[in-house]
Amino acid sequence: MPLHPTGHLHPLPRPIADDGDASRFCSTCAFSDACVAVGYGKPELAELHCLVEHVGPFRAGEHVFRTGDPFRAIYAVREGSVKTRLFDRDGNEQVLGFYLPGEVVGLNAIYPEHFPCDAVALEDTRFCRFLFPAMSALAARLPAVQRHLFRLISKELGAVSLLAGDHSADQRMAAFLLDLSARYAARGYSPVRFHLSMSRGDIANYLRLAAETVSRVLTRFRTQGLIGLEGRDLLLRDPGRLRELGASLLPE
Repeated sequence: MPLHPTGHLHPLPRPIADDGDASRFCSTCAFSDACVAVGYGKPELAELHCLVEHVGPFRAGEHVFRTGDPFRAIYAVREGSVKTRLFDRDGNEQVLGFYLPGEVVGLNAIYPEHFPCDAVALEDTRFCRFLFPAMSALAARLPAVQRHLFRLISKELGAVSLLAGDHSADQRMAAFLLDLSARYAARGYSPVRFHLSMSRGDIANYLRLAAETVSRVLTRFRTQGLIGLEGRDLLLRDPGRLRELGASLLPE
């Protein structure tokens, strides 16, 4: 990856959604891949398009929804990023996950019909909001939409794999970075250059590590030539070695 003449990373462009046109979905549509794969295009999914409400921007630190709010809609990230969190009885924050463009927030509220956690914007973030009763009715009529919705729910349930088992800090961090890489790549963004919108503290909380440990691991990865890092702009210099480190936590 070329560097700026100063030796620093080139400025990193941020993923920005476009709105598509009469025949194309927007670039970060959470349902486009599944629909296009079975021959549905935007004209065939006019009803789905009518369900969408564009909301935002939510500024960094603003709540998209709060624990206990009634569940009425799911939120597909169009631009920006979100963390979900809850607080224990002692007031300690627990970060549950991070959501990027093209990913859906709020699926864990389908049952018990209220949000079990907070969703907080990490940067300026915009959403497509789908009212769930109408979305559910449409999914019952369009099998591809229904199957994709089930896949999204299944993926949500499996997202705790980075936290499972007795793994080292290096293994967890390598797997975390490669997971982000794969998710950006799935939406057509660079798999090796991206912005870490979440703080070191949030990463540490999510991976169940100390913040100091996360900083040490990132510094070690940079010294070993595995990554480049300036502020929160990240370059994966050696994804192969990172994959070797995080292999036990990554899907086959």
